Amino acid sequence: MTKNLKITIFATLCFLFLILCVFGLSKIKVDDFNKAAVIFLVDASASNQANLQKERLTIRQLCGMLDPEDHIKILRVSENSYLIYEGSPQAFSEINKSMESFTKYDEREYGTAYGLSMKKAFNHVRNMKTMGYIPSVVVLGDLENEGNTENQIDWKTFPNDVKTLKTQIPEFSMMFLFAAPEKLDVVKESLTPVLGEEKLIVAPETTVNKAMRRFLTAIGR
Repeated sequence: MTKNLKITIFATLCFLFLILCVFGLSKIKVDDFNKAAVIFLVDASASNQANLQKERLTIRQLCGMLDPEDHIKILRVSENSYLIYEGSPQAFSEINKSMESFTKYDEREYGTAYGLSMKKAFNHVRNMKTMGYIPSVVVLGDLENEGNTENQIDWKTFPNDVKTLKTQIPEFSMMFLFAAPEKLDVVKESLTPVLGEEKLIVAPETTVNKAMRRFLTAIGR
């Protein structure tokens, strides 16, 4: 075998190896990346006003950790619950404007419609799953029960609602932030048997940053 032929064969093998490496890495990147859909529930009720500014900041921080291809929705929770933003997590200006405009304290409102907001959030979760996203719900608030009891969370039946959703969407995860420890204990006792330790993250204000890192792991990042 001539020297030139050996060089040609070696160069060809190196080129093929390079092509395989590039193709393999690109395939891994595509296969491993799953778009996330995060549904935020932010408590704008009277009892939660002291935490509201910190909760807005947490939403902005978490959005900064998400990918531009991800999708978020923000639901306001007070006497009623409704959508105040949907779109890219990287649209920081629009997110800020929406939260500042629609989470202001309204003395005419009294109540925390966490139960109603969860129903709406779960509908969004199902819709985003059909669109190819890995969905999750993030609750930022004190979890206090105020106002109309029909719109509050019934912790006797809520775990079954979550279990049904988890059966439909095994990747589903939830995170609860800023509530008092006794409220978070209720969440853990009720939902850990349903979601498991990895897909349920709860944290008071003091450990929010650590919880956000766990949340990113829960959604596959």
